[in-house]
Amino acid sequence: MRRLAIYDMDKTITRRATWTPFLVHAARVRAPWRLALLPLAGLASLAYLAKAIDRARLKEITHRLMIGRAIPPAELAVVAEAFADDMAATNLFADARARVEADRAAGWEPVLATASHGYYAQAIAARLHIGAVIATAARRDAHGNVLARLEGENCYGPAKLRLIEGWMAREGLSRGDIRVRFYSDHVSDAPVLEWADEPFAVNAHGPLRKLAAAKGWTVLDWEH
Repeated sequence: MRRLAIYDMDKTITRRATWTPFLVHAARVRAPWRLALLPLAGLASLAYLAKAIDRARLKEITHRLMIGRAIPPAELAVVAEAFADDMAATNLFADARARVEADRAAGWEPVLATASHGYYAQAIAARLHIGAVIATAARRDAHGNVLARLEGENCYGPAKLRLIEGWMAREGLSRGDIRVRFYSDHVSDAPVLEWADEPFAVNAHGPLRKLAAAKGWTVLDWEH
């Protein structure tokens, strides 16, 4: 039986969320004038909090503001690699690194499943020697340029489980033939935690900590 250890990324492996820092990094590197658009990105965030737009649309708007309508993939890769280096140096829990390596040594195959965009999540995963990444995808134009629009679902909430199951199907994996560990900090990942054989609430915020207590899930607090 194959064993998968699936990790959420933001605030599970990383200490802080990564989307806004990535946008700021990309703007600073590629077009510093776009930093002046940060207040507009803030207004989009307020629209999301007011439920005027969903998380997927928020991603598209803020990407368009801070990165632009389209970016060649090679150029985006350079930006993402530099960002991942910074995240690896300043924003990864050492305890998370240790857990990934301990799971790997025990025969678990590490997988990253994150709502973050794959174009930089893959670079961060590579710093942890994680090759399998399930993430939000960006649409591309006929020339291969990465667009601000999403391709498919935002990998968040129930959609994360659907995307994990889609990845498993492409890999030829049947749920009955694998054992799954899943690590997350947020109650939005409750569908995947319920689905996993071994759910771990990591650095859990209040709602997830309460749910974990009710469900008997293991709670981990990574401090280093």
